[in-house]
Amino acid sequence: MVKLDRGLGLLHATATNVIMMIGVGPFLTIPFMLSAMGGPHILYAWLAGAVLAMCDGLVYAQLGAALPGSGGPYVYLREAYRPFGLGRLLAFVFIFQVILVAPLSIAGGAVGFANYLQFYWTSMSPLQHHAIAAAVCLVVTAALYRHISDVGRLSVVMLTVVLLTVGWVIVAGLFRFSPAQAFDFPPEAYRVDGDLIAKIGAVSLLAMYNYGGYNNVCNIGEEVRDPHRTIPRAIILSILLVVALYVAMSTVIVGMIPWQQAAESDVIASVFIERTFSDPAQGRVAAIVMTALILFVTASSLYAVILGYSRIPFAAAREGQFFRVFERVHPTKHFPHVSLVTLSALAVPFCFFPLGVLVEWLMQIQIVTQFIWQCAAVILLRRYRKDIPQPFTMWLYPVPALVALALWGYVFASSPLRGQMIAVGFFAVAVAAYFIFDRTGRRQTSPRDAETQRYRQGI
Repeated sequence: MVKLDRGLGLLHATATNVIMMIGVGPFLTIPFMLSAMGGPHILYAWLAGAVLAMCDGLVYAQLGAALPGSGGPYVYLREAYRPFGLGRLLAFVFIFQVILVAPLSIAGGAVGFANYLQFYWTSMSPLQHHAIAAAVCLVVTAALYRHISDVGRLSVVMLTVVLLTVGWVIVAGLFRFSPAQAFDFPPEAYRVDGDLIAKIGAVSLLAMYNYGGYNNVCNIGEEVRDPHRTIPRAIILSILLVVALYVAMSTVIVGMIPWQQAAESDVIASVFIERTFSDPAQGRVAAIVMTALILFVTASSLYAVILGYSRIPFAAAREGQFFRVFERVHPTKHFPHVSLVTLSALAVPFCFFPLGVLVEWLMQIQIVTQFIWQCAAVILLRRYRKDIPQPFTMWLYPVPALVALALWGYVFASSPLRGQMIAVGFFAVAVAAYFIFDRTGRRQTSPRDAETQRYRQGI
């Protein structure tokens, strides 16, 4: 059986999570969040998203420690639902959605990169914008064409730049922001009614898009050293760090720029940094530097996204559950190069869609095809799969899993109807595709399944 090298320690694993979580997302979506909330009280959505991220992160931590293999959720769903005859179906649905979700996620970051590049290139045409986004996908893929140990070291370098960028925004704001302005919430922010709850739910969808990535280490679990301990720690550390950074960053931005103005800006971080200088010339130079850093942060996030998703089709193909071509590993650098290149190529057409549409489809499809099923999977695996050692148990088990399940349902119900219909329709198509695939005999179980299972559990 083809095996990957375990070359990532706790620092590397945490770094791959954080650089995926901190991409261009918050720098682009904070204005959207302010507009949707109708005031500076986006703090509610950040905190609601933080609760969901931590509860969902504990689900991933427990599943990832028990089944530390490439593909993450593919393995979890297959094993948790196997006693009920649904393991193959839900694993197939997950792989099926990855072929859409991965390109959507990659394209979202690339489109965000092109959006921020317009700070320099103000005359950029729509066609040029799309071409730049597509080119970014290909360049980042080329950067990943290396051994996993080199990827881990490069991730740490990227993490350093990411933290410096966000840190600059926070520190610059702390000396000049107005707490009174930042927390000048409108009267409706203090009335707990249906309108406020609906707004928090809708804006939490954007918050979770920004927090997304804490599970990235699960997709590359087979390449993590001491995964039973490293995976849970990397997930929890990355969530705590990013939540603190996002709350602080959005607070100082709103405390410097009135929320009405911030809601209208396409390059909020660059404008923010420019306003921290009393000299306009110095402010302009600082804004140019900040924009360059944000572009690097965006590329770093794409680096982590493509890295994680590329391991999922590889894991399924290795077990005979997907096209065999995705099983191929680079002969000298030992990484799944066919899967890596394919997902990046599929992202190119989606670079022609606006960011808002990409985020909406990305989150809603994942909720229906993956997230809600995983929340139940962690309970089912513990209760019905006594043959699988579970070295980590979430705090207050199973409360976080149940809270995550309820909150995912709430976020989905609060999201736009168009996206809900697309997500449910896509799930139905995935299920139909499974039965067609299964009936025609194109989906066969590999005799290596038992060996693979023992390997992933570290037996």
